[in-house]
Amino acid sequence: MQDQPTAAELIDIVADFIRNHAMPQLQGHAAFHARVAANALDIVKRELQVAAKANAEEHERLKALLGHDGSLEELNRELCARIESGGITLATPGLADHLWAITMTKLAIDQPNYSGYRRALEEMAN
Repeated sequence: MQDQPTAAELIDIVADFIRNHAMPQLQGHAAFHARVAANALDIVKRELQVAAKANAEEHERLKALLGHDGSLEELNRELCARIESGGITLATPGLADHLWAITMTKLAIDQPNYSGYRRALEEMAN
């Protein structure tokens, strides 16, 4: 009996079909929309691969910054409110690192080929 494909494998199959079979037969707006659909599937795949670990790490950083637990959404809302009120600033230990980590995660999902992201990864490796 064969194992079922993972969500990431199914996404790869559909994106491959769109890029290599559907798009060559399309023109104009339809080709553009097919390219957008294939790119959206790539983003979903990267989100599936990164989200669980990234969300857990974000949750831990937020608990440390705010000094208590809650859902990720609740903690993010509180962080935003504290930043807006001036209760937390870039001088707050851990905030700049937290914001940098979030930015890098979002870029890894949305724009992994962005030159600034790649340069930041290289700098972090050195």
